[in-house]
Amino acid sequence: MATTGAALRIQLLGPVRAWRDGAEMALGPPKQRAVLSLLASRPGDIMGVENIVDAVWGSDVPQTAVNGVHTYVAGLRRVLEPGRAGRAGGTVLTSESGGYCLRVDPADVDVTRFTRTLGEARRSRGRGDVDATLRLYEQTLAYWHGEALFRIPGPFAAVERDRLRDLRLTAVEERAADMLAAGHHAELVTELPGTVSEEPLRERLRWLLILALYRSGRRAHALWMYEEIRDLLIRELGIEPGVDLRTLHEQILSGHPELLAPGGDTGSPRAAHPGRLLRGTPRPVQLPSLPRGFVGRTEELARLEQAVRGESARGGPTTPAVVVGGAPGVGKTALVLQLAHRLVDCFPDGQLYVDLRGADLEGGPASAADALAQLLGSLGVDGARVPPDSAARTALYRSLLHGQRMLVVLDDAHSAEQVRPLIPRGSSGVLATSRQHLGGLATDEGAYLDTIGPLTVGEGARLLALLSGGRLEERNPAAERLVALCGGLPLPLRIVAQWLAAHPGAPLSALIERYTDVLGRVEPVSALNGAAMDGAVVDGAVVDLSRVVEAS
Repeated sequence: MATTGAALRIQLLGPVRAWRDGAEMALGPPKQRAVLSLLASRPGDIMGVENIVDAVWGSDVPQTAVNGVHTYVAGLRRVLEPGRAGRAGGTVLTSESGGYCLRVDPADVDVTRFTRTLGEARRSRGRGDVDATLRLYEQTLAYWHGEALFRIPGPFAAVERDRLRDLRLTAVEERAADMLAAGHHAELVTELPGTVSEEPLRERLRWLLILALYRSGRRAHALWMYEEIRDLLIRELGIEPGVDLRTLHEQILSGHPELLAPGGDTGSPRAAHPGRLLRGTPRPVQLPSLPRGFVGRTEELARLEQAVRGESARGGPTTPAVVVGGAPGVGKTALVLQLAHRLVDCFPDGQLYVDLRGADLEGGPASAADALAQLLGSLGVDGARVPPDSAARTALYRSLLHGQRMLVVLDDAHSAEQVRPLIPRGSSGVLATSRQHLGGLATDEGAYLDTIGPLTVGEGARLLALLSGGRLEERNPAAERLVALCGGLPLPLRIVAQWLAAHPGAPLSALIERYTDVLGRVEPVSALNGAAMDGAVVDGAVVDLSRVVEAS
């Protein structure tokens, strides 16, 4: 939070603007506003100078970029804290070790208020309170004042702009679906065409508008709207409309009673609401919580997010799938969970999570059949109705997810054969982790494979500083020594940091000496990075580390 008495308010959902005590401030040139946008999107987080350079300039980095960052920060400080002495340190935009931090209340940034209110609307939606839900959605969308980060340069702004636009469109669709369920189809006929014109290839928006037109007595216009989207999809992408749109078109032609407004006869849930699970099944939200103190992986996250969003936006027959590989303890699961939470807007029908136990030496990996049984249960299938045959389970699972946008996270996969039956078809997505190289998924399923390595010394030291309870600072030789001993692997580093936090009086030098002595007689973790897939060896070193810190 800001340490100043002035009330700050920052707008990113439209032209980037800021106010102090109600008076708008001049934020300077575009790249200076780009720096503010980056820092305001992560209030309270320390952003390294190198990360700021990458975010603002991308691959086209001039030699003056670092000096440019310092210049823009100085300019922002003059604007944000006009009473600050010339060379005094900032209290709102502070200098930290290797970077800068914008210390404002997250609620003073409109993106935070938007995402929080959207979350409240979705929770209200789950409780079935239609009127309260619609009010929350209206409040959510009222935060927008045009295209997010309007005319802000740089790769961060481009990616964030796309992410926020997709999140807003998802909110528009969710609100429209609730309005249809409440019988407000006449209002949608006037509200949705503008959004459809912005995103003419977005099939779910078209589905909602076509049904609203039909329920408003405009059957011919609804049929014309279907033909328009069909021609556009064929011309632009070479594909036919998806199953939900085709089913709606057929039901309009036949005058099917399932399309009646609320109060009429009801039928299958698919006809009344696109992408709904079995009747009475709650929307699955199974992602584990994010690990505390996640650091680094900026490039990896951006690359993987773009891969999933790009494949999802194409809407083709290939299911967006990403497999993250790497050594045990390198942080595969933490990375995938970060990625999954970033992508929830892209997969609004829910998130499924399965631990495939690929490294379980006692019980062995989960079979595909067992994983399918768990997934089917999450989708509302009674245990007595789960088919005994694995192939039949796969067929039922894929049928239930057909036409849905569900994110499936498969943690610790053992083999391509274990994962392949768990990949749905169509618009859902899959994120998986594995110690093995699952090349077969790339050739057979079109999966995107990525292998991650250890943290850099700076990132590892930052992780120790965040989790050690104040025992270490980033620029500390002891921290760098521990990072080297742990080979930059997040899991050993977390073990060390947790021990340090739990033993504030224990001398740090004793831990380092004991760890160095023990690792002189066994394989050090730092020597194992080349054997990334040798799980047993790395696991043994991590277990040894746990014993060292417990005995110190």
